[in-house]
Amino acid sequence: MTAFVLVSESFTGGWVWQDVTERLLAAGAEVYPVTLTGLGGQDQAGPGTDLETHVADLVRLIDGVAAPELVLVGHGYGIHPVLGAADRRAERITRIVYLDAGLPQDGDAALALIADPAVREELLHPTDSGWAIAPPAADGWQHWGSVEGLSPEALARLTKLAAPQPRGTLTRPLELTGAVAAVPTTGIICTASGLSIAVIEQLVAAGPPQFRVLADPEVGFFELATGHWPMLSVPAELAETLLKAAAGEGHRIAPPTDELPVFLRPFLLDLPERPRERLDRVDLYLPEGEGPHPAIVFVHGGPITADLRPTPRDWPAFVGYGRYAASQGVVGVTVDHRLYGLADYHRAAEDVAAAVELVRADPRVDADRVAVWFFSGGSLLSTDWLAAPPSWLRCLAASYPVLAPLPSWGIVDPHFTPTAAVGGAERLPVVLTRAGLESPEIAATVKEFLITAEDAGVEVEVVDVPNGHHGFDVLDHTPESVQALELAMNAVLTHLRR
Repeated sequence: MTAFVLVSESFTGGWVWQDVTERLLAAGAEVYPVTLTGLGGQDQAGPGTDLETHVADLVRLIDGVAAPELVLVGHGYGIHPVLGAADRRAERITRIVYLDAGLPQDGDAALALIADPAVREELLHPTDSGWAIAPPAADGWQHWGSVEGLSPEALARLTKLAAPQPRGTLTRPLELTGAVAAVPTTGIICTASGLSIAVIEQLVAAGPPQFRVLADPEVGFFELATGHWPMLSVPAELAETLLKAAAGEGHRIAPPTDELPVFLRPFLLDLPERPRERLDRVDLYLPEGEGPHPAIVFVHGGPITADLRPTPRDWPAFVGYGRYAASQGVVGVTVDHRLYGLADYHRAAEDVAAAVELVRADPRVDADRVAVWFFSGGSLLSTDWLAAPPSWLRCLAASYPVLAPLPSWGIVDPHFTPTAAVGGAERLPVVLTRAGLESPEIAATVKEFLITAEDAGVEVEVVDVPNGHHGFDVLDHTPESVQALELAMNAVLTHLRR
């Protein structure tokens, strides 16, 4: 017999699983819908209630379950205590199900998953001594996940029954020994959040080590066409999916066929070496002549993991861009900014701004002729430069850019939305390189950006790569890609020299 332990999102308890529980019981399973300490009445908790409290709740429950097969289901925040408890009782757990949840690692706090900037600020810098934060109002649940599929009645019930969340459950880091890594896992993706199996396959193919684990044969995936609350919006489909997950079913992702990760593949152009100087997080590729020269600052995408080596400025692509700029008589600049998670855009923006000022202060650089060139997810960092471009910023470029937070990027501060900021670009020229084989989610942000720019009278020169993929400059070594890269560089150089 299989026993399911169901652990839900912040502010909710066992009641949220009622319809799913009934269906699992009818299928012959044991079911334990959990209400963690503090989420079923304030008298159960106090100032000391934290993530460790919730882990201990689950460990006690696991120790009391006799069923030979035990499946832990973590929904949203719930995956944190689930992983903590499974790490301590790994030999008892048959499978862990990530239900529209992140992939927290040892040392991660659930705070990183919170999209609402007001809640994040309150957790980081409390303005009162209360031990819990209030649940959202009816119109605030979207900050905690998509509400698509919820009927007005279900949303009203969610709001009515929600309980305050103890602060420490969101701020205390998860502690893992590594034992949980041996437990088979299943991911259930709610596609209304913007994520899909196809997107995960792209991430695995791209090669960053943190995603390659998803291609393990012990990892399965399912999709549900709904928002973040499938136990309320599609309980029958969720119950059926949980039974399939417990049986080991689910889509498997094929491991990458190329052992070399995408970020380590050769640059599109074979360029001679140029003198390179390293200043803190910044590398300068210097052209011939004393200068001062114009400069192009290249801003890598992300997020990436903090321990990824080599860091982006040593990836072949960014070494190539730096050399390419120097070969054209301008200073090429690469910068290792700290976009290590979706909540890090403010920190990364500060890193990029500091790098630009460092470059402008260099006597070999013409401080009045600078361009900033963004890539992929790093393009959200273009927001402030578009909203209020300084006079010395002669051009802003973006290659295969993400120009608004994707639906699945709920924890990104909405401030970082270039599609909303481009109307302030005024006379700032923009050079945008667009991949024809871009994912639909990213392509939609580019389309919205171009419409807004046109309405605002902003000059955008679009360079198309019709048969190019996201990352075409390392993935697609074709004449079409070479021509597009040269057109984009020449456009940026024209604005720098004008």
